[in-house]
Amino acid sequence: MRVLGVDPGLTRCGLGVVEGRAGKPLVHLHHAVTRTPSDLEVAKRLVLIAEAIQHHIEIYRPQAVAIERVFSQHNTRTVMGVAQASGVVLLHAAQAGVPVFLYTPSEVKAAVTGSGRADKAQVQLMVARVLRLPDPPTPADAADALAIATCHIWRGAAVSRYQQALAAAGAKAGGR
Repeated sequence: MRVLGVDPGLTRCGLGVVEGRAGKPLVHLHHAVTRTPSDLEVAKRLVLIAEAIQHHIEIYRPQAVAIERVFSQHNTRTVMGVAQASGVVLLHAAQAGVPVFLYTPSEVKAAVTGSGRADKAQVQLMVARVLRLPDPPTPADAADALAIATCHIWRGAAVSRYQQALAAAGAKAGGR
C-alpha cells in the first residue's frame, strides 16, 4: 500500500509518501514541506497547498491519504489554518477518488513511538529508524507526515479488516 501522509498547516504543510504493509519493512518514497508566506491572503495560500497536494497525488498515486486530525488548541487562529488546509487535502483526495483516513496526534505518536505523549524529536528519530533513513527527516512537519503515513499502514490494515468483518456480518444478518 502506498500512502500520502499529510501534516496540515497553513504556513507549513508536511507531506510524506510511504509504501509497504504491516509486518514488512516500509519504504520511504518522498517527503517535503509546502510553505506559504504569512503575508499572502489565505485563499492564495490554500491554492499553493492545493497545488502541492494535487501534484503529490498525481506523481505518487497513493492508495490512501492519511491526515492528522484537527484537534482543539488554545490558539484559534492556528486551528483555523489547520482546518482550512485539511479541507483542501480532503477535497483533492476525494476528487482523485483516493480514500482519506484521519488520525489524532496521539494515535500517530503511539503508533510510531509506542507513546501517545512522544515529543517531536522522538517522532523524528523513530521515523528515521522505521524507514531506515540515515538521519531523522527534517523539518518536523515532514517527519510528522511520514509518521502519519506509517501510522495508517500499520493501523489502517487492522481498521480495514474490522470494517470488512462488520460489513460481512451485516450482509449475513441482512440475508436471513
